[in-house]
Amino acid sequence: MESQVRGGTRWKRFAVVMVPSVAATAAIGVALAQGALAASFSVSGQSFKVTADKLVGNGFAQYGAIDSGYTLDGEKTAHPVAVSAFKSATINSLCQSVVTPKVPVFGSVSLILKAGEGAKPVEADNLYIDVADLNADAVFKNIDIGVAAKDATKGPGMKGNGEQANPFGFAQQADTATLSDVKQTAWATTAGTFKLSGLKMSLSTGTHECY
Repeated sequence: MESQVRGGTRWKRFAVVMVPSVAATAAIGVALAQGALAASFSVSGQSFKVTADKLVGNGFAQYGAIDSGYTLDGEKTAHPVAVSAFKSATINSLCQSVVTPKVPVFGSVSLILKAGEGAKPVEADNLYIDVADLNADAVFKNIDIGVAAKDATKGPGMKGNGEQANPFGFAQQADTATLSDVKQTAWATTAGTFKLSGLKMSLSTGTHECY
């Protein structure tokens, strides 16, 4: 079975539907494929933008969660997210940007990271992306929609280790997921390994983002 999706999806709204409560399960205890648990952490007060020409993921699952963290003023806050999980993934022409506002003397400062240009894509294993907003063309192979999150066995498993997610909530999974012309906003990314071929990083004043 193959499903193709064109256009954009507002994952903020999607995640709110998937997560029944901010005070969801405290400890999932689900082991990853290699026996390690992905660490959960308090997210910063800055989301970041990512673009990619193509992301090809094997062993895909997606479920709703809550990212707890801080504002830039140090206040506690929380964000509903859709966690996209891949056992392995390759990413062509990756761009990641984050803008820090109100830096003394300089004003806004932009950090831009690029990798995976040309014949050597970015490679990742046990990759988790906490997505707030996504636009892409997507093709899923052998997709299951409406699986309980804890039973989404095609992916690497839920993060566990204090993650705020309901193991009995809505999830979807697929053997493979191919996303083209990706534009997304995320709060966090974790991976077992993350190989950035041809890494280039730059800082500049002003607001300069990947999109």
